[in-house]
Amino acid sequence: MKDLRKQKWAPSALSALILVVMLAIWTIATMPEESEVIVDPEYAALVGQAASTGGETPLPTPGDVGEKLWGHISDPFYDRGTNDKGIGIQLGYSIFRVLVGFGLAALVAIPLGFVIGMSPLLYKALDPFIQILKPVSPLAWMPLALYTIQDSDTSAIFVIFICSIWPMLVNTAFGVAGVRRDWLNVAKTLEVSSLRTAFQVILPAAAPTIMTGMRISVGIAWLVIVAAEMLVGGTGIGYFVWNEWNNLSIANIISAILFIGLIGMLLDTLLARMAKLVSYKE
Repeated sequence: MKDLRKQKWAPSALSALILVVMLAIWTIATMPEESEVIVDPEYAALVGQAASTGGETPLPTPGDVGEKLWGHISDPFYDRGTNDKGIGIQLGYSIFRVLVGFGLAALVAIPLGFVIGMSPLLYKALDPFIQILKPVSPLAWMPLALYTIQDSDTSAIFVIFICSIWPMLVNTAFGVAGVRRDWLNVAKTLEVSSLRTAFQVILPAAAPTIMTGMRISVGIAWLVIVAAEMLVGGTGIGYFVWNEWNNLSIANIISAILFIGLIGMLLDTLLARMAKLVSYKE
């Protein structure tokens, strides 16, 4: 029992140790060094304590970032105007765009992938188009989306849709095409209808592969939304990062990076648990 407890807590203890080491290195690296460099007070107020003392690095200390994080957490939903909204509002807009684009992609990719996977002819006919469009950067679609749609929010959702559709489409087609022939032959022997076979035999068998595609898609979507919002502006975590860069607030940028990573981890964990629910053992 003691060995099992040690094995259970060992990864958490090691993670905590790594965090402490990283914070120590960060603290040492941002320690101010006195010099005769004259720094503008307004610039020093923006970039942090290191610059205000004439230090060689303007990077904020862990304490500076912690102070910003606490400020964001303590009042995440304030709204003081177009360019001054709480981190909760910024993340909310980004999550909404990701979920809408991802949901629309799922509605298209999963049924289409199902049809492609069940038809070898269609699979081979559409494969060249998929292989050409799949590697295209989602942001390459942004100018075309802005030109045709002429709405920044809808254009951002369209970019999420484009980047989300390919992993789900390919994984669904692959999962459906890879269903064991034995199971399909048994369904034919029992004279099960095609529709019932699709929902009760093929779909459960392909579900783990489909969920893997969805997990990949949501990760890519969350990556792309940050870059897309930097381009289109407005409200969102990507625009928040870009706006804070224009304000030279490095501490706020690091805080936003931490929030982006946390939300990405939560989305991935959610889909990973959903994938376990549909997995099966032969």
